Amino acid sequence: MFDRDQALAIVHEFVKNPNLRRHMLAVEAAMRFYAEKFGEDVEKWGITGLLHDFDWEIHPTLEEHPLAGAPILRERGVPEEIVHAILTHADHTGIPRQTLMEHALYACDEITGLITAVALVRPSKSLYDLKVKSVKKKWKDKSFAAGADREAIRRGAEELGIDLWEHVGNVIEAMKRVAPELGLDGSLAKKGE
Repeated sequence: MFDRDQALAIVHEFVKNPNLRRHMLAVEAAMRFYAEKFGEDVEKWGITGLLHDFDWEIHPTLEEHPLAGAPILRERGVPEEIVHAILTHADHTGIPRQTLMEHALYACDEITGLITAVALVRPSKSLYDLKVKSVKKKWKDKSFAAGADREAIRRGAEELGIDLWEHVGNVIEAMKRVAPELGLDGSLAKKGE
């Protein structure tokens, strides 16, 4: 059975950027949350979230990511169900999302970046006091976190069958579970004092 330690070894081998690692941990936390909510395999869903962008630094173009990474995952013994889900998380691959896990990965990817950006501009720099209304306010400002594809976020929640703002609340709750690992536990604010 492929486990989280093996997935982390792949992350540490291929991902050097600490922000990308934190993004992958955030998506893992959101995937674990939804696996629990839907009564699915928490480990499998978490590993899928953890690995979804493992090849971004070595394949940083839409032509390559995540397609060129799939053979590496297969060589490392990652189950095909996880590899396939990773291939579906990017619209440009043209591979349709069919399973609940695939829809969840798509729904959790972009939203974690927006939530992180909102948390970082708050005085506390923490998820612990972050409310959905703060994300809603920043949502309207298209220049804020412009890289967070709001249409993909909206479509992801729709594909998952969850109201957008309920989804935002769920992902905030999921990310709180790993806030220290994400650097979003208020420690950054304390350093800046």
